[in-house]
Amino acid sequence: MPVLSANLNVMVTAVRKAARQIRRDFNEVEQLQVSRKGQADFVTQADRAAEKVLHDELGKARPDYGFVLEESGVIAGKDKDHRFHIDPIDGTTNFIHGIPHFSISVGLERDGTLIAGVIYNPASDELYVAERGKGAFMNDKRLRVSGRREMSDSLLATGLNLKEEGRKELFFAQFAALTPQVGGIRRAGSAALDLAYVAQGRYDGFWEHGLSSWDVAAGIVMVREAGGQVTDTNGGNEMLSGKAGIVAGNQEIQPQLLRALKAVRV
Repeated sequence: MPVLSANLNVMVTAVRKAARQIRRDFNEVEQLQVSRKGQADFVTQADRAAEKVLHDELGKARPDYGFVLEESGVIAGKDKDHRFHIDPIDGTTNFIHGIPHFSISVGLERDGTLIAGVIYNPASDELYVAERGKGAFMNDKRLRVSGRREMSDSLLATGLNLKEEGRKELFFAQFAALTPQVGGIRRAGSAALDLAYVAQGRYDGFWEHGLSSWDVAAGIVMVREAGGQVTDTNGGNEMLSGKAGIVAGNQEIQPQLLRALKAVRV
């Protein structure tokens, strides 16, 4: 693991503390009380408890910073330049079904620029960290995006947000158009881990519509610091808005993926 800055050290400490409870809950997943918030959008006691730990720990260390929280919404801070984007369990559906593919995701934004990110899968003990200008790492290993250059050789990841009824038709059209062009497409259920895997070179590219800032903030830093490229689905920089989607990949695949997605019309 690289030497962590003060901010990143605070984030890692908070994430590891939240992970202890999440790991215990995951081992007793059948006993969890689960409420249904919407189609395929579940909230568990573990979600709420982890978010409270993250908010409390980060709030103690950085009391003036703001927060954008999946469960609790936006909490303004005295420091208007800094705010954390937090998803306590990204991949909740996997979690409640006992599938060990989920993550805690914390991104830090400064004056509109994402500067640090932590993504952690408590089930696999894979800790991803990145900081603007200082690289991306998984545990003690430096991350680099893959070197594949051709779409036909690439493995992509994606997600379908079932809450977004109006986007289903577009998603399925894009999926159908891309399938014959690429080596494979995976839908694993955690956008934060999808982006971490792009940074690690496990995936060559990723796209999804309808994500929120807490889903992607940490992953955007991760991919960029691993040498990759991230834009919204229009080629711009509105990934945190939740309206323009996200397209990530290495420097060769991302532009090709973006063009292929733009070519799809519904």
